[in-house]
Amino acid sequence: MMPSPTDDLAVDARGLQKRFGGFSALNGLDLQIPRGAFYAYLGPNGAGKSTSIALLTGVYGPDAGSIRMLGVDAVARPMEVKRRVGVVPEELSLFERLTGRQYLTFCARMYGLDGDEAAARATELLELTELTYKAGALVAEYSKGMRRRLAIAAALIHAPELVLLDEPFEGIDVLAAGVIRELLRELSRRGVTLLLTTHVLEIAERLATHAGIIRGGRMLDQGPVGSLLSRYECPSLEAVFEKLISVPASRNARLSFYGEAPASVTPLRQETA
Repeated sequence: MMPSPTDDLAVDARGLQKRFGGFSALNGLDLQIPRGAFYAYLGPNGAGKSTSIALLTGVYGPDAGSIRMLGVDAVARPMEVKRRVGVVPEELSLFERLTGRQYLTFCARMYGLDGDEAAARATELLELTELTYKAGALVAEYSKGMRRRLAIAAALIHAPELVLLDEPFEGIDVLAAGVIRELLRELSRRGVTLLLTTHVLEIAERLATHAGIIRGGRMLDQGPVGSLLSRYECPSLEAVFEKLISVPASRNARLSFYGEAPASVTPLRQETA
């Protein structure tokens, strides 16, 4: 049973539909995220996660359905929502001819912060994301992990109440991942609502208080992580994911021309999609 609309939800999206030509990316999606939750948004490739975020952030308009964010109708009053939300897209588009410090200061000024406040927040975020030593370098010189951290810093510069992160751990090294993980933990402790898409279920397991699992543009189930584990009698979020999505046939594939593995060989740990 769907909950009633309430301002206790940071995100309350109902019946979302989105088509691109003959392809239906979202098929009546319902997404509810309580304020202060760390929400892991999970699903296989092509499930509709990035499309959902594009609708929440106003990149696309829904073909049907409603979106309330932080108690505001996000379709009718998009600018009011944008002032209170931070976004880290999967595909980053940063101004490469600015330095890291200039880029953060620019983002702060775009949100209406004065010069002194913009500079102070840029300095603090550069320290928090461990980019101070690169503050004067052009963004063009940044590695992928540095760019990801800079994008997160830019998303936080205006102190948003809700932050949407689309695959922030994609393609970065373990050190950058550790910095991002600890930063997200700190935001969660401060009561910021977080929506995170990731294919790394171990990260979702460590961080999330709530989760939603999507497939084919529909929400299969969502709620507090503990409730999901209990409902499906599973020991982990990864196990819930596998039960709802179903394990692909290739998981048990065997190569006939290699024969059987020697008994002394320990199989690699199975990974989810």
